[in-house]
Amino acid sequence: MNKYRKVIKPKEALVKDEDEIRVTAAGSVSAYISRAAKLFNEMEKTYLTITATGNALTKAVTSAEVIKRRFKGLHQITKLCSQEIVDEYEPLEEGLDKVTDVRSVPCIEIKLSKEPLDKSDKGYQEPIDE
Repeated sequence: MNKYRKVIKPKEALVKDEDEIRVTAAGSVSAYISRAAKLFNEMEKTYLTITATGNALTKAVTSAEVIKRRFKGLHQITKLCSQEIVDEYEPLEEGLDKVTDVRSVPCIEIKLSKEPLDKSDKGYQEPIDE
């Protein structure tokens, strides 16, 4: 691969809902919990959604568990999925073809709600007993 250079694609401007917490591998769990506190207390939201991909999955689950213990009575629905990411490489030497690499990256979406959610959903978890 030293004869190829990765094509840098422009980042898509994804519209993020204000009730969404997007977890990254570099972020801190305490920052996500502070954001959840702001959403539930100051902004008086009834639910929030935690999303993460790749290496950030563990931080998303940890954040959700801490939030559930900090704010009692939260219902949870968890959804797992995968996203395909296409990387393109252009040759540095003449005569070589472009190379594309397709990766499948896991992703998670955790919805925490003060109000009851659909109990028939396969990812549903009841609030933690006090």
